[in-house]
Amino acid sequence: MRMAPPVIARVRPLVEPALREAVARIEDDRMRLIASYQLGWSDADGRPTSGHSGKAIRSTLAVSSAEAAGAPAADGVPAAVAVELVHNFSLLHDDVMDRDLERRHRPTGWAAFGEGHALLAGNAMLVAAFEVLDRSAGNRGATTCLLTATQRLISGQSDDLLCENADEVTLDDVLRMEAGKTAALLACAASIGAISAGAPAAVVDGLAQFGHDLGMAFQLVDDILGVAGDPDVTGKSASSDIRAGKRSAPIVAALADGGEASLRLAALLADGPPTSDEDVALAAKLVEEAGGLDWTAREADATLSRALERLTALPLAAGPADDLAAVARYVVDRDH
Repeated sequence: MRMAPPVIARVRPLVEPALREAVARIEDDRMRLIASYQLGWSDADGRPTSGHSGKAIRSTLAVSSAEAAGAPAADGVPAAVAVELVHNFSLLHDDVMDRDLERRHRPTGWAAFGEGHALLAGNAMLVAAFEVLDRSAGNRGATTCLLTATQRLISGQSDDLLCENADEVTLDDVLRMEAGKTAALLACAASIGAISAGAPAAVVDGLAQFGHDLGMAFQLVDDILGVAGDPDVTGKSASSDIRAGKRSAPIVAALADGGEASLRLAALLADGPPTSDEDVALAAKLVEEAGGLDWTAREADATLSRALERLTALPLAAGPADDLAAVARYVVDRDH
């Protein structure tokens, strides 16, 4: 497991005070509580905890992209806050749709507060994201970037729901869905800081392409962890994507293999997701035997290579460009 790059630890304390300020401006007390819980700042009763708001990948990309365009880190902070809020809006909704009971080693928002309140809190975080950009001068382009990414994220999540337990889902279907569900917001995160810094269009576009490829690699690794991740590390239930009936990349690649393990997997999944722990474990084993995990790992590595090639082709400040590359490598070489 690759250690998190130092840039994440450097950026987190720059962004968190502004993120807390944005959440504090949410008008409703309960919505603020759920947002604080989602971000790891409090327990379900509002008592402060020592947790933090996830891996901070998106906020780090936003700040680093501003620095890569020659601006001070502070110029990227509003954009970083906005993408983190949108990301957590999507997680609150995603956990409801997937019926996930655990995230970051504790109950998900809807499990702790109920479906309706979790959905409303996600909406409140989404509104707060755009309020942050509205308060930040000169961020019209950043607002457009985030609006477009959010629309694509929603479309991708809708496609994800349609793919669940579908009889026929191709790898092209899966990759198109993941381009919306995950890569769209990471493309925005990797370029929104540069937009805020007034970078040339060619730089912004190149960073967005880097972020898109990084987002695809990110989701492919998530797909592997959704089948074979250690729940003690991931903070989610074992083989969560199999339990949820997902048609993620490893599962679809395994089903497309056509060999004995592939046919056994298709038969096992024919009537919906397995419900017993034994059948879930068998499905995960068959995905591996049919080559689904290996295909996905190769695809993630190839996509990471494309992302890094895009980065090296851009005229960026050297240190921040190295930080962006370090985050990209970390994303693909993680276990949670």
